[in-house]
Amino acid sequence: MDRSAEFRKWKAQCLSKADLSRKGSVDKDVVELVQFLNTRDQFFTTSSCAGRILLLDGGINGFEVQKQNCGWLLVTHKPCEKDDVIVALKKANGDATLKFEPFILHVQCQQLQDARILAVRSTHGLEVPLSHKGKLMVTEEYIDFLLNVANQKMEENKKRIESSWCLKSKTKRQHGWVLGEGFLLVYRWLSSHIIT
Repeated sequence: MDRSAEFRKWKAQCLSKADLSRKGSVDKDVVELVQFLNTRDQFFTTSSCAGRILLLDGGINGFEVQKQNCGWLLVTHKPCEKDDVIVALKKANGDATLKFEPFILHVQCQQLQDARILAVRSTHGLEVPLSHKGKLMVTEEYIDFLLNVANQKMEENKKRIESSWCLKSKTKRQHGWVLGEGFLLVYRWLSSHIIT
């Protein structure tokens, strides 16, 4: 089997599988982009997140937060309210950490040259410990401050997605995705390869 046929087979298998994310579906803010990439012969997406605010309850002996070994006390893909965090913190019995994770997109590429330069992620995250061994280590006023920061980052993240992944007309018959500031991706590659 040649590499193109092998890639098509692998793509078909991956895209026919159930979404194994905790949410179980693609975030609405990136659905159009994911669908667009998945219709291209040379690409398919393996995971994505439009951005989220999380409250994680990690182990009581470690300082490094690992999502696989902790409890998810709260997760939202939209701005978060202080009361929701306070309620969720009451369930923590380890080291609770508030996180903002920006947009990320994983894409499989048929050609090595495409894979070298197709990486999409943003760099404006946030990670702050709030409790230790179940004991709250910060004030509610500080939690409110952090949520304002996280919510601003969420709004900025959404603006970056909206402004960066806009379909722009190049000519009467050609369109291409244009990537703006805030994400790590090579525009030269996009403008010369993703054209319909």
